[in-house]
Amino acid sequence: MKILLVEDEIKSALYLKKGLHETGFVVDVADNGWDGLDLALRGDYDVVLLDIMLPGCDGLHILTEIRRAGLNVPVMFLTARDSVDDRVKGLELGADDYLPKPFAFSELVARLRTILRRGPTRQTERITIAGLEVDCTRRKATRDGNRIDLTPKEFNLLLLLCRRSGEVLTRTYIAEQVWDMNFDSETNVIDVHIRRLRQKVDDPFPTPLIHTIRGVGYVLEER
Repeated sequence: MKILLVEDEIKSALYLKKGLHETGFVVDVADNGWDGLDLALRGDYDVVLLDIMLPGCDGLHILTEIRRAGLNVPVMFLTARDSVDDRVKGLELGADDYLPKPFAFSELVARLRTILRRGPTRQTERITIAGLEVDCTRRKATRDGNRIDLTPKEFNLLLLLCRRSGEVLTRTYIAEQVWDMNFDSETNVIDVHIRRLRQKVDDPFPTPLIHTIRGVGYVLEER
């Protein structure tokens, strides 16, 4: 799951990014409204977390532009402005939730998971490809009815491959999405995790799903 956090208070942004990353999310941070708007319109995010009071344009303007662009990405406000009028205005503009500051981190995560479970315009709860079933909400995977035990990083990697099934993903893209880092050509961390994932997802079954595209990256598809 990839989140855009638009928050100008640096300490709060770093705290939230660290906590969400440890929970299994990949997080991009913008510290002003214009950068947040640009990322929201260009990025492929599962959820956008917005403060209202931001340098540049405010969170309400960002939300207005997101909806004007026809994007259905869920948006949650995290803000100290918690009057009834503020909350009503945010919801009327198309926000999915509104969490006043200060808040408990556990409540934020619970609300995020609730948002991600909603409706057809939100995240698909299950992905099925050739007997492989991935439950996005419960973070479980099975193949032909057999449970596959995965580490958090292995699950995130599998989920990315499934969401982009049929699309060749470069090592650089995988590093950015799963490890939240720039790819270092000297490291083999991605290849090691792909190998471990294959041992669990492919090796016990007659038909492999994870394929190497030499010199490019990896793709998950039925052949």
